[in-house]
Amino acid sequence: MRRGALALLLGGLCLLSGCAQLSYLGQSVGGHLRLMQAARPVQDWLNDPALSPELRERLALSQAMRQFSVQALKLPDNDSYRRYADLGRPAAVWNVVATEELSLTLKTWCYPVMGCVGYRGYFERAEAEAYAAQLRAEGLEVQVYPVPAYSTLGWSNLLGGDPLLNTFIKYPEAELAGMIFHELAHQVAYAADDTQFNESFATAVERRGTAAWLARHEGAAGEALRAEHQRRLERRAQFRELTDAYRGRLLALYTSDQSDTAKRAAKAALMQQLRQDYAQLKSSWGGDSGYDAWFARANNASFALLAAYTELTPAFDALLAREGDDWARFYAEVQRLAKLPKPERRSQLTGKPVLP
Repeated sequence: MRRGALALLLGGLCLLSGCAQLSYLGQSVGGHLRLMQAARPVQDWLNDPALSPELRERLALSQAMRQFSVQALKLPDNDSYRRYADLGRPAAVWNVVATEELSLTLKTWCYPVMGCVGYRGYFERAEAEAYAAQLRAEGLEVQVYPVPAYSTLGWSNLLGGDPLLNTFIKYPEAELAGMIFHELAHQVAYAADDTQFNESFATAVERRGTAAWLARHEGAAGEALRAEHQRRLERRAQFRELTDAYRGRLLALYTSDQSDTAKRAAKAALMQQLRQDYAQLKSSWGGDSGYDAWFARANNASFALLAAYTELTPAFDALLAREGDDWARFYAEVQRLAKLPKPERRSQLTGKPVLP
C-alpha cells in the first residue's frame, strides 16, 4: 500500500514540477515514509517490559508535554508526537543552506506544497554533503547541519502524525518541550514563501510555551530546572548579541561600494575578530564549548540561517501581548498574516513599512 501511495505521490509531484526535481523529491518522500513506518504508538513502547527506564521516563514525559500543548497552549490536538521511532542515526535529516560569497541572502529552492524555502533537506548525510560540494564548486558558501526533527505541517496526520524521534527524545526537559511546541506551531500557520516568518513564529511559541511548562514545576527541583534553563537562555542571548553585531557589520560591508577584492579582505578580518571575541565570551562562561562547532564553521550561510529563525520573534512576542496572551486569538491573527503577500505581511507584523 505504501509503495502505491509513494508512486501516486511522485506522479503528482512530477506533474507539478515538470519532473525536474523528481530524483530529489523521490528521496524526500521515500525517506519520510520510511521514518513514518518505523514509528509505533508511545503506549506500545511503554507496554514493552524490555524498554529501558530512561526511555520509559522520557516517553512518559513527552506525553505530558503533548497534553499540555493542547490544554495550555491551544496547539493542535492530533496524532503528532504520540508515536516514537528510533531511526538509528543522529539526525532526522541534514539540511543544506547556501549564500553567495558576498551576500547574507539564503539561496532558495521551490517545491510543490511547501513553496520556496531557504534550505534543501536530505535523509542521508552523504547525499547532503555531495550536493553541498556541488554548490561550493559553483562558488557559494555552504553549510550542512543536522536537523533533529521537522514538521510536515499536519500532512502526516493521515499516516499517524509526526513522530517523536531518538534524535531529540533525550534532550534536557526544557529543550524537549520546546522542540515539541516549536514543531506543532508549524501546523498552526505556514506561509509558503517566507521561512523567516514561519521559523520566527514557531520560535516565539517555543519560548513562551517552554516558560509556561517550566512554571508548573514546584519546589527545589523546579527552581533548579528553571535556573538551568535561564542559564542556557542567557548564553544563547549573548551568542545572538555577538553574532547579530557581526552580521550587521558583514551586511554593511557587502552593500558598500568597495571593490570585491577589498570586501574579501575586510570579511576575512571580521571573521578572525569574531572568533577572538567568541573566545573571550567562552572564557566568561567558564569554558562552555556548546557553540564551538558553530564558530569553527561560521560563514555567510551560518549568519543567514540565524536570521531566518529568530529575527521576527520579538514582533510575534509583541503580537501575542497585543492579543492579551490569548493563544487562540494569537494563532488566528498569525494565520491571517500568513495569507497576505509577503511585503504586506511583514509590514503589518512589525508595524514598519517594507520598501519595494
